[in-house]
Amino acid sequence: MNRKLPYEIIVAGVSSGGPQALSVLLPFLPEKYSLPVVVVQHLDSQSENYWIKAMQPKCKLPISEAEEKETIEPGHVYIAPANYHLLVESDRSFSLSADARVNYARPSIDVLFESAARVFKSRTVGLILTGANSDGARGLKKIKESGGLAIVQDPATAFSPSMPNAAIEATRVDHIQTLEQIAKTLQQLGKYETIG
Repeated sequence: MNRKLPYEIIVAGVSSGGPQALSVLLPFLPEKYSLPVVVVQHLDSQSENYWIKAMQPKCKLPISEAEEKETIEPGHVYIAPANYHLLVESDRSFSLSADARVNYARPSIDVLFESAARVFKSRTVGLILTGANSDGARGLKKIKESGGLAIVQDPATAFSPSMPNAAIEATRVDHIQTLEQIAKTLQQLGKYETIG
């Protein structure tokens, strides 16, 4: 009997109201979670990411800023550093880019999502949370076109519904859920299927 995960990576995008949303979502993930979680949170270019340090004691998984050439490991939450696009490379490592802003943002959710879809294809989970613009909609569409899974926070429950609404308009979404429902879905996605 073999055990296999249907997905290899979760990429998440969040903007206005993000730290509050993540403080609900991330503590739900169990110790030794089977997937990496990579997050773009729109930040001021001078942000010191104090919210990451504040969140770590509440979470069972390690949380850190992603670094250039860092290998993506399961059971870890990676946050895009301020003022850099975060990309997934074919060798399952990160790269950072100071290229022009996309959707007025750097880091851009679309940039992360599109690179993850290229590498992980149908084994990618894309998650759009609260936010005040449309960043992530195009990237989530790319994940769906690659056969991946699309999850969006219910706009009615979002601090800012613009990003969830844009994602829902852009592509066929698999789940539209509250933060608590998303947390339970992510728990299930991290469980192995028995095959053979």
